[in-house]
Amino acid sequence: MKTILLLFLVIAVNLHGQSVFKQSEQLVSTYSIVARDSVTGEIGVAVQSHWFNVGAIVSWGEAGVGVVATQSFVNPAFGIKGLDLLKQGKTPQQVVDELIAGDEGRDFRQLAVLDKDGNTASYTGSKCVDAAGNIAGKNYSVQANLMLSEKVWPAMEIAFTQTTGPLAERMLAALEAAQQMGGDIRGMQSASIMVWKGNSTGKPWEDKLMDLRVEDNPAPLEELKRLLTVHRAYEHMNAGDVAVEKNDMTLAMNEYNAAMEMFPDNLEMKFWTAVTLANNNRLDEALPLFNIVFATDKNWKTLAPRLPKSGLLNVTEEEMKKIMSVGEKNEH
Repeated sequence: MKTILLLFLVIAVNLHGQSVFKQSEQLVSTYSIVARDSVTGEIGVAVQSHWFNVGAIVSWGEAGVGVVATQSFVNPAFGIKGLDLLKQGKTPQQVVDELIAGDEGRDFRQLAVLDKDGNTASYTGSKCVDAAGNIAGKNYSVQANLMLSEKVWPAMEIAFTQTTGPLAERMLAALEAAQQMGGDIRGMQSASIMVWKGNSTGKPWEDKLMDLRVEDNPAPLEELKRLLTVHRAYEHMNAGDVAVEKNDMTLAMNEYNAAMEMFPDNLEMKFWTAVTLANNNRLDEALPLFNIVFATDKNWKTLAPRLPKSGLLNVTEEEMKKIMSVGEKNEH
């Protein structure tokens, strides 16, 4: 810690004795990837660092515009300004050039920009702590600083370009590849994955598809991977709900079952699947699920009879008695 503080004091003052950095600018030495899925058009940023809450300061994005990663001695203004410049029609390279040219701390910055079409540009300042570097390609840019070795960012490029599947999983593979090469010389603390739609709907709450963050954890990538699995499970649940609205119970049950297989210990998924079955005259299939849930946590049994008033559980009085009676023998 003393070494880092001394480093900050040394480089925070230029030759004229004037401050180059503001107190709000943090030394977020890290590895990150900005990327686009060429099939879906989704765009995203994934990052890991030995720094608290890294996703909140490194990652920036907007559907229909692009994404930005700002790191090393972070200049948070690069995020908003970078997106604004992309909106003005400037290329990622023009954005990087303009942001860096106007920044007195440019030698200590690391920056990556990707537009909605997958064009990229990135920059590593000459005084970023080694090992540091970046690689910009079509649909991706990888960048890292204060790494254990110079093998980190090339490994990220290989992992991303050779991995198949959804964008988030491919970006996570890049982070894992970085860590396998030693990663941040100081260790790990936080990680994040954010994904936006490639084209804006005009509804920001719908355009941001994923925002997963691990703020403080000794194994942030493991936790991030677990959260990604949970996220995918809930996507199946949501797809099941949509199928129910369309009266396609076969598809709905396929989606619900997929969700429960991915997250087998989650009582919420089992409970609402049981409710859906009961609402669709499939009470015999619902009762075993209700039984599992009620036996594990009695609060769900307290909740069930409250649902008819809200129209969430539409069953007869006789059917409700059957639901409430499951597991009664075991209770005694």
